[in-house]
Amino acid sequence: MTALKLMIVDDSNIMRRKIERSHQCARLQFIGAAGNGHQAVELFRRTAPDVVTMDITMPEMDGIECVKALVALNPDVLILIISALADKATAIEAMKQGANGFLCKPFTDRQLTEALDELLRGATQ
Repeated sequence: MTALKLMIVDDSNIMRRKIERSHQCARLQFIGAAGNGHQAVELFRRTAPDVVTMDITMPEMDGIECVKALVALNPDVLILIISALADKATAIEAMKQGANGFLCKPFTDRQLTEALDELLRGATQ
């Protein structure tokens, strides 16, 4: 089985590194990270990732706008929202725009791996 390409989008360098380090999903290969929505769209166009972790609150272009832009480029992309916003309305809005899952910060390595596994399971059904 070929590895799926993972792109991480978060304005926090610490959070980007944590996600990159802690995802234990053998099916995912990290291909790049972006610090805001504009960078994410550019990187997405160049690298065509299969899976994206997306922060909501970012400068320049927020996660909701970015989800819309990425889904417009590839409707099959899998997007896991990772946000400190315990605000369910924001998560629901992201899901309406095409995101596939939601994980609340802070999270454990195990929670991240389980969320990504669930995302991939949903995609292969």
